[in-house]
Amino acid sequence: MAKTILHGTIPESSAGLRLDQALAQLFDTYSRSRLTRWLKAGQVRVDGGIRRGRDKVHGGERVVIEAELEEQTDWQAEALPLDIVYKDAEILVIDKPAGQVVHPAAGNPAGTLVNALLHHDPDLARLPRAGIVHRLDKDTSGLLVVARTLTAQKSLVE
Repeated sequence: MAKTILHGTIPESSAGLRLDQALAQLFDTYSRSRLTRWLKAGQVRVDGGIRRGRDKVHGGERVVIEAELEEQTDWQAEALPLDIVYKDAEILVIDKPAGQVVHPAAGNPAGTLVNALLHHDPDLARLPRAGIVHRLDKDTSGLLVVARTLTAQKSLVE
């Protein structure tokens, strides 16, 4: 797992908000559910102390998050063909063939698009759902957008 250390100061404009809401605004590249997990795990310090997500903020509080980015460890990378239509630092666009399952599951633990993606870009294991933000059924072909960063994933999901 990769250690993430984030620093920030809650802006005065966030005064009166719940801590979890203020954190979602301050660290907007991370999902609110991920920030909430970090809060509950005691990985978020506000002015040096641990606080609850429902606690109100006043603005000006200093925040330090020392958390682990969880990797999806039960998915295995496989050297499978991958038709990349577009690639940049933020996203991949993949042409998924009909007949290929997108996510590993009990009946299809291997040979999936995710297995191929993890071989092509191992860092995708750090992203929820390996960066995939939508799905296509097994028997459907078409383009799939895959986020390569948390920022891209959050933007695509919104």
